[in-house]
Amino acid sequence: MPEHNEPEKVWDEYEWERFLQQQDRKTERYMELLEKYIDDPERDQIIAREMGWSHLLEMDEPEWAEISFEDEEDDDDGEGVDDEGDEDVGDAPESFELHPLYQASFALTVWVDQLFEELGDIQNSPSAIKLATHSAIASAKLAAALSDDDVDEIGMTIAYLKRALKAITVGLDASLQFGQEAGLDPLRRTQLHNRLFQVRDGIIELMGQYRSEWRRRFGK
Repeated sequence: MPEHNEPEKVWDEYEWERFLQQQDRKTERYMELLEKYIDDPERDQIIAREMGWSHLLEMDEPEWAEISFEDEEDDDDGEGVDDEGDEDVGDAPESFELHPLYQASFALTVWVDQLFEELGDIQNSPSAIKLATHSAIASAKLAAALSDDDVDEIGMTIAYLKRALKAITVGLDASLQFGQEAGLDPLRRTQLHNRLFQVRDGIIELMGQYRSEWRRRFGK
């Protein structure tokens, strides 16, 4: 058992990734249960029982709006760690909005939306939905990464950047199919790919900078 005066362990990017994956699974499970029992009069009690939120079963009226998926960590290593700022970009500090990489990512989502409006029904195709969805996810993950002012949580920042990179890579794959299906002219294809690659390359560069800083501080 660690001594009381032992410094708190700083998580690296891999520990943060495991924690975020745990939260993803809990979120997905909650949404599955909500969809399944949405019309059940005992919905709240059923979901609380299935999610293992035993403390909520003792409440007369569970306050679902205040539930966070970090409440019940059980034996997870991430007990007590707050995962604020992942998708709720509106609550993040305004500083991330000034970062050039976030601005490029946000500009990409706006550009894609405008393109879809011009093209009409093609925006409902699977490749278009995939492109728009993952471009928005990348923007949200970037906001989460860049809004953290805690210099000791570089690992969390890198973990979010990795998720942003994954999302923008999926968006790139979708853009190739979408360009063919929509019959985009060469100019628009080039503009779309350039915007996607700008965000992707920016994420990779930023990850490298944070990893270098991690090694400088912690020597590993």
